[in-house]
Amino acid sequence: MNPTVAVLLPCYNEEAAIAQTIAGFRAALPGAVIYVYDNNSRDRTVEVARGAGAVVRTERMQGKGNVVRRMFADVDADIYVMADGDATYDASVAPEMVRRLLDEGLDMVVGARIEQETAAYRRGHRFGNRALTGILARLFGRSFSDIFSGYRVFSRRFVKSFPVLSAGFEIETEISVHALELKMPVGEIETRYFARPEGSESKLSTYRDGFRIARTITALYRFERPMLFFGVIAAAFALVALALAVPLILTYVDTGLVPRFPTAILATGLMILVFLNLFTGLILDTVVRGRREMRRLAYLAQPAPVLD
Repeated sequence: MNPTVAVLLPCYNEEAAIAQTIAGFRAALPGAVIYVYDNNSRDRTVEVARGAGAVVRTERMQGKGNVVRRMFADVDADIYVMADGDATYDASVAPEMVRRLLDEGLDMVVGARIEQETAAYRRGHRFGNRALTGILARLFGRSFSDIFSGYRVFSRRFVKSFPVLSAGFEIETEISVHALELKMPVGEIETRYFARPEGSESKLSTYRDGFRIARTITALYRFERPMLFFGVIAAAFALVALALAVPLILTYVDTGLVPRFPTAILATGLMILVFLNLFTGLILDTVVRGRREMRRLAYLAQPAPVLD
C-alpha cells in the first residue's frame, strides 16, 4: 500500500494566490489530501480555498509557528508536504521530494530556493539566511543551504516527534534545528522560487524579522550550547575582574595594604558571577543532553516511511 500524503498550506490573507497554489499541488500530487489552515485572514482566503476543493481549518492564535503546531497535531498521514499558500513555490517538484524521502529513508527534504525573479527574495533575508546557516554549521557540524525555506517534505516520525515551540516566522529555524539536533537523515532539492502573483502581499518585514533572526541566533546558543554561551559571559566577567584586581594585588605585594576597598569588592563580586555562570552552563548542558535523549526516543517511537 502506498503511503498517504498530506499537503499542508498555512495561510494569512492569500485570496489572490491560494487557488493557484492548491491547483498546482493537486496536479503534482493527485492522491494527496490538501489542507489549508487559515490564520485569521481578513479577505476571502477561506471561501476561495474551499471553492478550490481544499480541506479548510482555522487556527485563531496568530503566527505561522502556531499554525504549524496545529497542523502537525491534527493531520494524520505518512508523508507531509508543507508549503506557503502564496504560489511562490514550484509544486511540480513535490513528487521528486516525496520520492527522495522514501527512496533514501529520509525524515525531511528541504526545497532550497532558486529565485526566478529579483523581487522574489529580499536582500535582508539573504543576509539572515547566510548568517544563520553559518551559525548552525558551527553548532551542529552541518546545516542547510536554505534555512528559511517554507517548502519541506516530512516523514511521520519527524512531525509527531517535533515539539513546536515557536509562535511565528522562526518556525523554519526551529524545524531545521530539530533535524540537526537529533542527527536525522535529511536532504535538499533545488526548486524554483517565484515572485508573488499580483494582488498578493508579503507579510515579512526586513527590520522586524532581522531582529527576530538575531534573537533566534542568541537563543540557539543559549538553548543548544549553554556551556559555550555562559562560558563566554564568564570569560568576559573574568577579564574585567582581573583587570581590576591586578593593580590591587601589585599594591598589596609592595605595601601590604589594600587601599581601594570598593574596587576589591567589585572584583570579588565579578569573580563570583564568573563561577555562577560556569556552573549554570554545566547544569544546563546536562539538562540539554537529557532533553535531546527524550526527543530521540520520541522520534524512534514512530515508524519510518516505507514504500511497499
